[in-house]
Amino acid sequence: MSKTTVADVVAALEAAYPPALAEDWDKVGLICGDPDDEVSNVAFALDCTLEVAQRAVEIGAQMLVVHHPLLLRGVSSVAADTPKGKVIHTLLRGGVALFAAHTNADSARPGVSDLLAELVGITPGRPIRPIRRGGTDRWGVNVPRESADSVMEAMFAAGAGAIGDYERCSFRFEGTGGFTPRAGANPTEGTIGQPFSGPEVRVEFVAPSRLRTSLIDALRDAHPYEEPAFDIVAIADDTPLDSAPGLGRVGTLPEPMTLRDFTQQVADALPETAWGVRAAGDPEQMVRTVAVSSGSGDGFLSDVAALGVDVYVTSDLRHHPVDEHLRAGGPAVIDTAHWASEFPWTTQAKGIVDALDVNTEIVSIRTDPWTVSAHPRT
Repeated sequence: MSKTTVADVVAALEAAYPPALAEDWDKVGLICGDPDDEVSNVAFALDCTLEVAQRAVEIGAQMLVVHHPLLLRGVSSVAADTPKGKVIHTLLRGGVALFAAHTNADSARPGVSDLLAELVGITPGRPIRPIRRGGTDRWGVNVPRESADSVMEAMFAAGAGAIGDYERCSFRFEGTGGFTPRAGANPTEGTIGQPFSGPEVRVEFVAPSRLRTSLIDALRDAHPYEEPAFDIVAIADDTPLDSAPGLGRVGTLPEPMTLRDFTQQVADALPETAWGVRAAGDPEQMVRTVAVSSGSGDGFLSDVAALGVDVYVTSDLRHHPVDEHLRAGGPAVIDTAHWASEFPWTTQAKGIVDALDVNTEIVSIRTDPWTVSAHPRT
C-alpha cells in the first residue's frame, strides 16, 4: 500500500483551495518541508505560533496546516534566534512540514466565509467581491501551412491548448492569405509594393488570459512573418453568481430578528474570546439580509453598502471607517475577534485531509492575541 506524502496532502488542499484564487500579495502553499516526506499525522491551526509549532511536534505530526502564512512579510533571516526563525527551526527539527491556505481558502467554494456564514445562521450565497475567472481567451492565428506545426509547438510550450484533462487542443482549417508589403517592411514572402497571396492555415485554440502577454511574445518569436495575423477573444465566465468564488458571502436569515438578538446569535456561534462581539447600529433594528467576511473586513464596507444588506459581520473594524460608513447610511456592522471568525475553518480543512490515509488533529491552542477585557465597575 502506497504511503501518503506531504505532496499528497498539498495536492488535496490545493484542489479544494486553488492557489490561483489567492490575492496577488498573498504567500500560500508549502512553507517548509520536503514534498516527498511520508505523512501519517497532520495537525491544523489558524496560526503557526511557537506554541502551536511545539504542540505539533509533541503530538507527532509530520505536517501542520494553517490559515495565516508564517512568512507573509519578507524576512532576511530565519536564524533560530529570530521569532519566525525559531518557529521554522522547531518545525524542521521535529520533522514537521508547514503549509498555508490563506486568501485562496477565503475565496474558494466552500471556503472560510462559507463556514462563517453557516455558523451565524445564513446559507452562503454570492460573494461580496466575486472572482470572475473568465480568465480564458480564444485565439485564432493565421500561419503559412508549412510553419503551422512549429508555431503551435511554441504556443503549446508557452501554456496554450489545455482544456480540462486534455492538452495540445486546437482546430485548423485552410485558406488563402493575402497582403501587400509597404515601403519599410521586411516580408518573409512577397515583394515590396506588390500584392501577394498564398496558402495559410488558421489555428484556433484556448489559453489562460493571464498568459496573454507571454503567448504574444512566443507567437512573434515563432511565427515566420514579420507581422503575424492573429485575434484574441475573451471568453465570459458564466458561473452563477451564487456559486462564484470570491471574498465574503451574502445570505438571508430564516426569520428577521433585531440587531441585538443577531449579535448575540453570532457570539453564541463563534469560539469565545476576551474580545467578545460588538455591534454598531440601532440595537432594535430588524435585520435579515447578512453579509459576512472572515478576518479583517473593513475594506469591504463600501461593497456591502452597495449590496443593500441589513448587517455586515466581520473582524478588526476601526473607529473612523465604521463611523463614516454609518453616517453615510451603510448597514449595521458586527465586529468579531479575527481569530474567532476564522478558527472554525480548521474543521473544514481537517475534513479535506481526512479523506487521505492519515490521522488528523486540530491544535486547540487559542492564538487570539487579546487576553483581557474590562469594563468600568458600576
